[in-house]
Amino acid sequence: MTTRALPIGVIGLEIRRLTRNKRTVIFTLIMPAAFFLLFGSSPEYRTERVGDGNVTGYILVSMAVYGAMLAATSGGAMVSIERAAGWSRQLRLTPLTPAAYIAMKIIVAMIVGAVAVLAVNLVGAFSGAEIPIGAWLACALLAWLCSLVFAAFGLFMGYLLPSENVMQILGPVLAVLSFAGGLFVPADQLGSTFATIAKFTPVYGVGELARYPLTHDGDIWLALVSVVAWTGLFAAGAMWRFRRDTARV
Repeated sequence: MTTRALPIGVIGLEIRRLTRNKRTVIFTLIMPAAFFLLFGSSPEYRTERVGDGNVTGYILVSMAVYGAMLAATSGGAMVSIERAAGWSRQLRLTPLTPAAYIAMKIIVAMIVGAVAVLAVNLVGAFSGAEIPIGAWLACALLAWLCSLVFAAFGLFMGYLLPSENVMQILGPVLAVLSFAGGLFVPADQLGSTFATIAKFTPVYGVGELARYPLTHDGDIWLALVSVVAWTGLFAAGAMWRFRRDTARV
């Protein structure tokens, strides 16, 4: 592996290794779609309007974001297994830079995140979600692109948490962040204090951007700043931890 090119074969191997983990498949592909069916497919939600679509469509976008978050975090956090196996030390013998290694991990996490978004949207398409096709595609694309925040988050946490079962820790953390960031319940419905706190969470910007093509509501620039800032923070933390790991003898 060189710093100038990321071999497709290695990326494919990383994806196969990730998808062999049954717990990962359940968390990233099955659970978000099941949550959508549980909370978003009731008859009254199919008739109640939100923006250009219905409430079922609104919940669909939120669950797609949640699925992408779980998948991207899981993809990045798999680095914890490599650390346990001593792989980080072996990287000292290669020309691989922290930026190239992190780029490879993020690419893998984003590919898995795309599958999670697709899975939720396919279920929603047959379960009463109503969103104009252009807005639907834009919401799905934004849900996927914004999950970059959590690909970097998972990578950072993978270096901080020395456990193969890192997602058993991060799964509940992501659920709490989703509540706090207004993904499951709109933050402004829970009071002004909660709405203010939500804006400082890494989930807030992702949810606002992903839902904007449907709702045309919210501070789009604040959401964009949030996504960029949190992505940069987590990526910088991952590179810092990578350097510390590879510096050990």
